[in-house]
Amino acid sequence: MANTQGPEGNYDPAGSTQMFRAFVDESPQGRQQQAAPSGPRVGLIVGIVVGVVIVAAVAWLALK
Repeated sequence: MANTQGPEGNYDPAGSTQMFRAFVDESPQGRQQQAAPSGPRVGLIVGIVVGVVIVAAVAWLALK
């Protein structure tokens, strides 16, 4: 494993500075691909809302 130098020239045995820079320098195209599929998220929210409405209706009928 190569010795990694931090920004101040200090020895970084874990190489965390290098990993952080790789994370920060990640291409914006990769982030756009991750953010694009918002359809499943919308479906999940709609499913939760429908589930809450059904539970509320059943509770209302049970207490009526």
